[in-house]
Amino acid sequence: MARQFGIVDLFAGPGGLGEGFSAAGRETDTRMDIQLSIEKEPTEVQTLRLRAFLRSFGDRFPKEYYDHLNAGKPLPDWSELYPAQWKHAEDEARRLELGQPGVFEEITEVLDRTRESFHGDTILIGGPPCQAYSLVGRARNKGKICYVPEDDHRHFLYREYVNILDRLHPAMFVMENVKGMLSSKVGGGEIFQRVLDDLRSAGDGYTLFPLASPIAEDEPNARDFIVRAEQHGVPQARHRVFIVGIRTGLAIPAAGSILLEKVNSPVSVERAIFDLPDLRSGLSRGDDPDRWHQQVLAQAERILASNAVPEDVRRALASLKKNGLAQATSRIASSATARTADVPPRLRKWLSDKRLHRILHHETRGHIPDDLGRYLYASTHAIARNDFPRLDEFPDFLQPNHANKDSGKFKDRFRVQVKGRPSTTVTSHISKDGHYFIHPDPRQARSLTVREAARLQTFPDNYYFMGNRTQQYHQVGNAVPPYLASQIGRVVRDLLEQS
Repeated sequence: MARQFGIVDLFAGPGGLGEGFSAAGRETDTRMDIQLSIEKEPTEVQTLRLRAFLRSFGDRFPKEYYDHLNAGKPLPDWSELYPAQWKHAEDEARRLELGQPGVFEEITEVLDRTRESFHGDTILIGGPPCQAYSLVGRARNKGKICYVPEDDHRHFLYREYVNILDRLHPAMFVMENVKGMLSSKVGGGEIFQRVLDDLRSAGDGYTLFPLASPIAEDEPNARDFIVRAEQHGVPQARHRVFIVGIRTGLAIPAAGSILLEKVNSPVSVERAIFDLPDLRSGLSRGDDPDRWHQQVLAQAERILASNAVPEDVRRALASLKKNGLAQATSRIASSATARTADVPPRLRKWLSDKRLHRILHHETRGHIPDDLGRYLYASTHAIARNDFPRLDEFPDFLQPNHANKDSGKFKDRFRVQVKGRPSTTVTSHISKDGHYFIHPDPRQARSLTVREAARLQTFPDNYYFMGNRTQQYHQVGNAVPPYLASQIGRVVRDLLEQS
């Protein structure tokens, strides 16, 4: 008889980890279905709830979903069209903040019911908030007067995860966090060792092991827990910590084995997003296609006329200008018409949906004219030198008027995603501006759209993000790449099938 596993997803964000595990659970007779996902941000919960609703239809989402998306219309009131399925989605995706008074008590009934109805065949996934562990967050905290790490509750939100481990007693768990967790210290001690100790001793006890490094016969090295997403088919150099635990008494993987397969060659930015239609950026004020075209050409002339610009960069820009610079007229993709790109077949199958005839969330931001010049210079520099220019390499007339620009802390402020290699880590900062995420095609002179960022994160093209564009960017940047999560889900599923 086929086994079924119930999943509880904590700190779920927009659902990247859950999406991957759910997909892996539909591939064989061993089902893995989300019973509860918890997230505190309201817009993320809306996204989670919509996806939970859609998953209740299996692999054939309702016709009304595509009718509205393909027509560019707002989504309907699902509670009227499909009340039972929508009620299920509301029960599954809940807006709660773990660590707040009464929240654990509120979900214990669901945890107990899930544990009992699945006879212990449950899986816990999720990643506690990372701001206290990330290098950027720690640097920011150092600048705060009277900041005391021991008093920052975010350092200890992982204990909420441990508390639920204690209650749920899952067969396996997966915890994800930033690489900075490995070096973070509180009270003179390394937080990561505390995390490992607490996870091991939770419930009936757990054996911990890494995914992408050989499993050690004894204590694994802390860095063994790092997973480099680009090594597993994700077009992004996203390095995160993944701790996997299996309940005492279940079969553990053999020493020396590596659970996650590596790809032969990384997937580049070009292969991931260059099939999407060309778009022009906008102007922050007085936007129209002709004015944008004129502004880009004016910025190009400034760059070409400057002796401060390296000759190879000027040659590359002159060639672009000769062959047609700033030709795109639209800021939003109205259909799914796209070029053919060399997307790896397995990733293409993961991303594509033939019922979707319109590209979602593929709309550009507006920029000031000087930023158009910086984007144009930076992306042309990447073509000429296969790398993005640091801030001190920009000519004076393109230098931003920022008080801290000479501090050396922001020398990579304008970063092109070089087309011939995986992107840098897509983070929630993309919601603030596009400077770290410049499109590699100088002809478009813009930052990445939400859909392009979602492609680099490997969200399927039919994944709809609720909220305004800023909120959509934030959700994409805060997620685990679903394509990577699906591979981790297969590892967990296969191990549990053997137990």
